Amino acid sequence: MVDTAIVGHLDSGGGTTDYIGGVAVGSMIFTFIYWNFGFLRMGTSGFTAQAFGAKDFKEAMNILTRACFIALTAAITLIALQYPISLIAESVIEDKNSVIELAMQYFFIRIWAAPATLGMYSLKGWFIGMQDSKTPMFIAILINILNIVFSLWLAIGLDMRVAGVAWGTVIAQYGGLITTFIFLFAKYNRLFHLFNFRQSLNKSKMWQFFKVNGDIFLRTLCLICVSTYFTIASSKMPYPLLAVNTLLMQLFSLFSYFMDGFAYAAESLCGRYVGAKDRKNLQKSVKLILLWGLVLSICVMGIYALWSEQILWLLTDQKHVIAVAKDYLVWTLLIPLCGFVAFLYDGILIGMTQSAIMRNAIFIATALYFGLFFCFKGAIGSNALWIGFLSYLLARSFFMPLFSWKLIFGKQTG
Repeated sequence: MVDTAIVGHLDSGGGTTDYIGGVAVGSMIFTFIYWNFGFLRMGTSGFTAQAFGAKDFKEAMNILTRACFIALTAAITLIALQYPISLIAESVIEDKNSVIELAMQYFFIRIWAAPATLGMYSLKGWFIGMQDSKTPMFIAILINILNIVFSLWLAIGLDMRVAGVAWGTVIAQYGGLITTFIFLFAKYNRLFHLFNFRQSLNKSKMWQFFKVNGDIFLRTLCLICVSTYFTIASSKMPYPLLAVNTLLMQLFSLFSYFMDGFAYAAESLCGRYVGAKDRKNLQKSVKLILLWGLVLSICVMGIYALWSEQILWLLTDQKHVIAVAKDYLVWTLLIPLCGFVAFLYDGILIGMTQSAIMRNAIFIATALYFGLFFCFKGAIGSNALWIGFLSYLLARSFFMPLFSWKLIFGKQTG
């Protein structure tokens, strides 16, 4: 949102729409890349929470080592493959008004943050699994402050524009990684004597790690296909719908990150109680998390109903873009109610390491998304994207609770 807001105010002319589109496409590439590695955070938090619940801190350290090793290997691979990745991205995005050129400028700078970004995925998941949500909170706040300061300075102060917001993101990510390691050494140095690199890469443990994370990978791949295709389809629609849909999706992202706080709590608590074989508190956690999710969703719907247009003005000063966006604001009002159960059950099932249920539910939801869009795109255009997207959220919200009901509330917790 910081990157979008900064480039959304660079010029008073039409060039700003290109900047928004360029950052949207560049960010989409990283969404596709990084979300595929979301298992580094999610799988790490689930396994760590269960180790914490079982009071097996040696295994908790092994999980951290395992995740960080995989993160570093993946980051080096991504940097090495940056040019083939850029060619693939260029082949699927329709070039409009130099959007792709700006997107590639953004991409080739931000790709150097890969080691920091993926490293923090693993570390964040580990902290959450250790029932420590405060440390990731401090890191997230720090990263955002650094991103705002450096992106504003570089993009506007030094007139680096899109390159400036990309470098601001890179600096913020490495600042966050360094600070995360400082917190790790300060808070958990008492566990370092349990470190054993060879044991961390034990074949059976690695297989278990990849088995659960393989399902999370497939789930995330579907999620990425949905969000990426949203941008691709928008880029092929009449001007300025790419910029409009990019701004409206920021409202979805804003809600999703609020809801992720409760999803992370679900990962931490449900994993802990599964590890401790505490069925009663597992069920209580699920009920309370869903209750808080409903309350928050209603609050966000109220905020969007009253102030969504004002939020858009924070992201851009382009009157013609906001004028078109008003016609689609109704869809953003429905996002919280349609999606909050899906977000929360992701956390619940990650904590329980029941990733196959997440995978199966999102397979159904993704098929529904593409089916509805292609059925209605000829008749209602961009509205078909939003109908498909909301149906996708609803399907996940329905099937994950359905498939896991007996597992959580039946005679056995799994």
